[in-house]
Amino acid sequence: MGMNIPFQTIDWSSVPKTVYPGEEGTAWWQTLQFPGLRIRIVEYSPGYLADHWCKKGHIVHCLQGSFVSELQNGEKFELSEGMSHVVSDDLSVHRSASAGGVKLLIVDGDFLQPSL
Repeated sequence: MGMNIPFQTIDWSSVPKTVYPGEEGTAWWQTLQFPGLRIRIVEYSPGYLADHWCKKGHIVHCLQGSFVSELQNGEKFELSEGMSHVVSDDLSVHRSASAGGVKLLIVDGDFLQPSL
């Protein structure tokens, strides 16, 4: 699988924000979509709790603030500024929560699908 993405810069201030209400609070996504690759800046409001459990894989890097990734099995992992986590598709069902708000860089796509 090959992707041909030419060199480019991203001015995130020109990427529109889409609002996604959580079970509690709000998420704002700024999304760039390429074939088989999605890059996002995602912000969660203080008191945010995702409205769903996610089974997709992601590379998540915390830019500002902190949040908790809760796995469906009850494990919880707190990430703060400068920390990252990675998981492949279908390996760990998870959801996010943030008491004080957070800003994340999230990368996902076909490269996170389990090998067949």
